Amino acid sequence: MLHGKKILLIVSGGIAAYKSLDLIRRLREHGAVISCVLTEAACKFITPLSITSLSGQKAYSDLFSLTDENEMGHIELSRQSDLILVAPATANILAKMASGICDDLATTVLMATNKPVMVAPSMNVRMWKHMAMISNTKKLRDRGIVFVGPETGDMACGEYGPGRMTEPLELVGAIYKHFDSNNPLEGKKALVTSGPTHEPIDPVRYISNRSSGKQGHAIAAALNQFGAETVLVTGPTNEPDPPGVKVKRVESAREMLDACRESLPVDIAVCAAAVTDWCPSEPCEQKIKKNGKAPAVQLTKNPDILRELAKDCNNRPHLVIGFAAETGDVVKKAIPKLEDKGCDWILANDVSRGTKTFGGDQNTIYFINGDLVEAWPEMTKINVGNLLAERIAKQFKEELKNG
Repeated sequence: MLHGKKILLIVSGGIAAYKSLDLIRRLREHGAVISCVLTEAACKFITPLSITSLSGQKAYSDLFSLTDENEMGHIELSRQSDLILVAPATANILAKMASGICDDLATTVLMATNKPVMVAPSMNVRMWKHMAMISNTKKLRDRGIVFVGPETGDMACGEYGPGRMTEPLELVGAIYKHFDSNNPLEGKKALVTSGPTHEPIDPVRYISNRSSGKQGHAIAAALNQFGAETVLVTGPTNEPDPPGVKVKRVESAREMLDACRESLPVDIAVCAAAVTDWCPSEPCEQKIKKNGKAPAVQLTKNPDILRELAKDCNNRPHLVIGFAAETGDVVKKAIPKLEDKGCDWILANDVSRGTKTFGGDQNTIYFINGDLVEAWPEMTKINVGNLLAERIAKQFKEELKNG
């Protein structure tokens, strides 16, 4: 996790400045403390008030403000953080950094710092490929400045090519790797299931549940950030793909099971998907027409993916973790599933709140490992993913230590 890490975000004046707002939100979800400096041009795209509202900290922009200099001098501002991130980093600010120009608060902070600096370039493709920019980029890399991106894609100006600012989620992943260069799960392979499944009644209708996929996607992202080579098998969801994770999209429970089997062998399997328990035994090939009576739909049990993986004699993952979504007596109902499913850990969550859990950003988890039942405080699903990844890394570390 990035809990307690102090990050100074410098926002320069490009169209991608709007992404900095989402970046602040994402970093705070991961526990980081964010301070912000805006260039004069950045204030043309976003406001200091919006930055302050999201970061919870005062946004700085004026080098010559006596109040700011009294409360927070630019030297102190440059050195109190664990990392300085320039996002977006325009051609202008990169050129100033390369030449040692410090004519505003942002560039003065960058000149005065003794902390690591990371930049996320954002500019027109022709500017990125210009000889001056190539020279500036080399100078900065030689000084130890870390570049993340730019990405290739459509530009706001209508052109296509390298120059797009890296998306906020991917920047969060890069920051994780910066702070945890050891990558405790490096060399491990992980499989995560996520989202609901859709079981067709006919080409139009299906049986499903309220799962959004937020928790499973957050776990996949966390495992990847901890260094594991991660595959995410997901049912239909609107969640963005976690950066760096191989994603396999499926519809039904049987498709999900097949995709999981194809992904084996792995060291870690986390079954966070809300697999629909039943499916129509004979889906209609044509849309069922209304004729005044409700159709009779015969149901059959879907495969239990968690049990299938946990009891696979040939390809069982070393660590198999399941989720138990329950209402009422959550722990009492979840404990028997450890033996029944054959998994190593169960994470039980109370879904009696309905859409406040399904589709919401918070989760309350009971971590069950044998006789150990540990109530985790209510936290974001991102932090649940991070905490679970930490537990998994700790488990492998202890096993390695004990031989």
